[in-house]
Amino acid sequence: MRKKVSFDYYVLLFFLVSFFGWGWEVVLYLVREERFVNRGILSGPWLPIYGAGGLFLYLLFSNPLLVGLLSGRRQADGRIRKPISVFLISMTVCSVLEYMAGSLLEKAWGVKWWDYSGMPFNLNGHICLMSCLMFGIGGLFLVFFLIPVYSGLYRRMPEKVRLAAALLLLGLFIVDAAHSADFPNVGKGITYR
Repeated sequence: MRKKVSFDYYVLLFFLVSFFGWGWEVVLYLVREERFVNRGILSGPWLPIYGAGGLFLYLLFSNPLLVGLLSGRRQADGRIRKPISVFLISMTVCSVLEYMAGSLLEKAWGVKWWDYSGMPFNLNGHICLMSCLMFGIGGLFLVFFLIPVYSGLYRRMPEKVRLAAALLLLGLFIVDAAHSADFPNVGKGITYR
């Protein structure tokens, strides 16, 4: 899944997955509450927890040892061919990440940016069975669709364009994060308590 790539590959992948996560949550709220809600602690169209989870899964599933285990000994091309394992690993890794992030954000700002307390099989409102299952499905989407498509597009983009896009996004993200440290995105449908 991974060949030698440069830093901008990781930056652009982080923002792509962060944007997908933001879009997913915006659509969920449009359907559920019939209104636009800019989800997350930041103001921009990104949810860094999704980007961090996506990057972590990319690095994990790019590890030659794990790829060997998930592709089978007879597969010469090194492609992962065990979707149930990808599902279970993605579900576990992203659920741990979500629980840790939810706990840290609540301690730092005294509010919750998500609360699964009303959902069955939740743990302190930070994770629940449904979100865990969705992370497993998201991992399948990432490994078997998003990363192959993204990698193909990335290779076709001129290096200067990739670098400029990565630097622009990083700059915007840093400004957003600095602003949100003092003025986090809060309100109805964004925070709970």
